[in-house]
Amino acid sequence: MSKESKKKKWSQEVTEKSDALDLEEGIFKSDDPAKIAHSLKRSAEASDRRKSTPFRSAMSMLTFYINRAGAGLSRRQRHVLEKAKVELRKDFGREPR
Repeated sequence: MSKESKKKKWSQEVTEKSDALDLEEGIFKSDDPAKIAHSLKRSAEASDRRKSTPFRSAMSMLTFYINRAGAGLSRRQRHVLEKAKVELRKDFGREPR
């Protein structure tokens, strides 16, 4: 197994089996930023295994997914996920940057 495929397998496993959040299956493939944000918020608030605040856990998982997907993300999907960050901040009453 090459170094490249080990990396992919590792990040995919983290996304699928995060110890902090139980994610809705396929949520990062959604084309609705608000749906992604609401789902992450629900998961973060319901989790009793996270080490940080619900907001930080949800935002960290979203950022992690964007960063690890890298070049594999279409421009359109990257845009949707970046908009989901804005929606997540709104959901938690944080001022969007």
